[in-house]
Amino acid sequence: MQPEFLRVQASFERQGMMRHLGARLLRVEPGLCELALPYSDRVTQQQDGFHGGAMGALADIAGGYAGLTMAPEGMEVTTAEYKINFLAAFQGGELRATGRVVKAGRRIIVTTAEVVHIDADGKQSSCAVMQQTLVPVPQTY
Repeated sequence: MQPEFLRVQASFERQGMMRHLGARLLRVEPGLCELALPYSDRVTQQQDGFHGGAMGALADIAGGYAGLTMAPEGMEVTTAEYKINFLAAFQGGELRATGRVVKAGRRIIVTTAEVVHIDADGKQSSCAVMQQTLVPVPQTY
């Protein structure tokens, strides 16, 4: 297994919110992270669609872990800000968020994430797009 995957996996396993929501780590490469979030009553809003907060959290974590793959050993990243555009609402199936590093500097890392919905037939539809600024911070564990 790639060292980037092991580093991200170890951190992902400490994410209580992601565990609670049922998110899964799918793919990690340098500058990239892909996560999945299945539809359940834990991630819905009042109209039974995926909640924007769940979509935002998934995008934030995917972008954050893409950024972590570019941070030096002994460092973590924390989100300074993100902006998300919700493109469509969906029920059922699952969401997939793919985070990608746009620019990795010493003081900030800029990422994007695309969130897509995958229905029961495997059809993919755009759901949300996000841009994020991360700050590298010393590891505390």
